[in-house]
Amino acid sequence: MPDLSPNHSIDILIAASVDANELTGLLNEPGLLGTWVKDHTIHVYWDPAHWSTQVHASILSALRTLGMPHPEDVIGIRDLPSQDWNAQWARQVTPIRIGQHVRIRPSWEPASTNPQDIDLIIDPKQAFGTGHHATTQLLTEWLETVIEGGETLLDIGTGTGILAMVAIRLGAKRALGVDCDAQAIDCAREYGCANGFGEELGFRVATLEQCPPSSWDVIVANVDRRTLLGIAEQMHSFLSPGGQLFLSGLLVEDREEISEAFARHGWRVLESRIKNEWLALQLTHQSKP
Repeated sequence: MPDLSPNHSIDILIAASVDANELTGLLNEPGLLGTWVKDHTIHVYWDPAHWSTQVHASILSALRTLGMPHPEDVIGIRDLPSQDWNAQWARQVTPIRIGQHVRIRPSWEPASTNPQDIDLIIDPKQAFGTGHHATTQLLTEWLETVIEGGETLLDIGTGTGILAMVAIRLGAKRALGVDCDAQAIDCAREYGCANGFGEELGFRVATLEQCPPSSWDVIVANVDRRTLLGIAEQMHSFLSPGGQLFLSGLLVEDREEISEAFARHGWRVLESRIKNEWLALQLTHQSKP
C-alpha cells in the first residue's frame, strides 16, 4: 500500500491486455476517478480518501474475473501528486475533430473559425473522457447522421456529457444524461455551463431504473458490456415509437453476445460500425415500428 498524502491520487498500474471499460464495470467501491491507457498499461486512478485493502482486493478479483489467474504479478500501486496527475492529462488532451462538424477542445485552445463547426469546450478532469475514445467517436459520428432536429435524447452512462451536448448542438430539442457516478455528473454539469447550455440539457445521478418516466426518440448507451446485458430487458420502455437505440463501450468480440441478448427482448440490429477494436450497434425494437 502506498503512503497516502494530501492532494494526491492513487495510480494503480496494470500491465495486462484487459479492457479498461470491462475492468471499471466490475468495480463498485466509491473513489474511482477514471482510467487512462498508455503504452499497453492501464492506469486506474483512485481517490486516496476511499483507498483501502478492500479496494485493492476488489481490483485483483476483477482481474481474475477477466481471465487473469495471477493478477498480483501485473499490478503496481503508487502515490501520484495531483499536480503531476493534472499535468499528465493536460499533455494528453489536444483538440480533436469527430465526424464532419464536431470539434472538442480544452479551454486553452482557440475556438474553431469555421461557422459550421460544433465547438465544445471539455477541459481534462479526473478522468471522465475528452472525446478521444473510439466509442465516443463512433456514437458522435452516428448522431451527425440521425439527428435532424427536434428530437429528444437519453444518454446512458453520460460521463462528461459529450453525446448529450453534441445532440443538442445538432438540433435535438432536449437531452438528459444519466450516470451512476456523482462525480461524473458534477463534471458534466460544469461542462454544460461552460458551453452555454440551458434547461434543454439536464444531467442526473441515476441508473436506468431510476430515470424519470419518458419516451425518448434516441437513446445512446456508451457503457460496458455487463451493464448493457443488465439493462437489455427494460430498455424498450424508454423508447418512443420509431425511436432508435445506439450502443457502444463494446469490443468487436462482444457483438454476438450483445446481439443475442437484446434479440431475446425484441431488439433487432440494424447496423454496426467499428473503430479500431471497438464496436457500436444501432438497434430498433419490434414494438416501436
